Amino acid sequence: MKSTKQRVLPLRLMRAGSTAVALAALLAACGSKEDGVTQAAAKVNKEEITVHQINQQLQRQPGLTARLGEKQAEALSRQVLERLIDQELSVQQAQSLKLDRDPRVVQQIELAKREILARAYAERIGDSVSKPSADEIAKFYNEKPALFKERRVYSLQEMSIEASPEQFESLRQHLQGARSLGEFAEYLKSAGVRFNVNEAVRPAEQLPMNSLDTISRMKDGDTAVQVTPTGLQLLHLASSRANPVDEATARPAVEAFLSNQRKAEAIQKDLKALRQTARIEYLGKFAGRPADPASAPAAVVSAASAASAGEAASAPAVPASDVAKSLGLK
Repeated sequence: MKSTKQRVLPLRLMRAGSTAVALAALLAACGSKEDGVTQAAAKVNKEEITVHQINQQLQRQPGLTARLGEKQAEALSRQVLERLIDQELSVQQAQSLKLDRDPRVVQQIELAKREILARAYAERIGDSVSKPSADEIAKFYNEKPALFKERRVYSLQEMSIEASPEQFESLRQHLQGARSLGEFAEYLKSAGVRFNVNEAVRPAEQLPMNSLDTISRMKDGDTAVQVTPTGLQLLHLASSRANPVDEATARPAVEAFLSNQRKAEAIQKDLKALRQTARIEYLGKFAGRPADPASAPAAVVSAASAASAGEAASAPAVPASDVAKSLGLK
């Protein structure tokens, strides 16, 4: 059965595979010597640069290497080798200057080490999570019509108004009586009310997930008003056009989103269990103040999560853009 599958591989995959094989053979040839084959591709003073190091760099852009011909692959591998030679020269010079003992450099190295280890932990937890089933993918697709089946591209105008609660009713009345947002803006100018206007064209997947359902229910010409700490926020839907996405097209993006969400939940669950068994003591100005992530700004929590548990530990509330980023939609 296994050999049968290999014989019926699509031509495109066979070409990509042959390119990878040719590239590997080329890199192996870089280290050949008369008395045998070595993994060294170059020697910089006394330090060797290996084929493995070149492969690691190339693996960061697999989509590119798969499309290359043999000559292009050779040129790319040699470019990578030259960059590694420059890097090795820089490292050797830094060591000769004893920069590796500089307290700031030592601190950065330790920070990078911690981040690598935390990311490795997150990847290990993520690898144990099962992929979403076809039914789960279909359910998500059907539950998010505004993102897929009823997807629209929105032309939006957003107005931020600085006002006191006593002005709200008057502003709402003038807004209802205005024939356009521009006319309302002229009134604000004449009344000396400070405001700011932004305009943008956004597809559904570029809107915040928690706002998408509300915006999708708006009709062209509608304006939504929200109270903010400094006044009022107006969102005006100038126009929109339908641009639906079928389930087959959306499936890879939905699967990736659900997988990442599931990994994030698994990591947070494991971290919670670790916190319960660990002895954590708050000191100094933090003494007696147990951390409450829910009370911190979202951006701060997200950054802290990424630093402590790697990229896969982002909060489950992922923006809609992450769901559809692989759809090729703009």
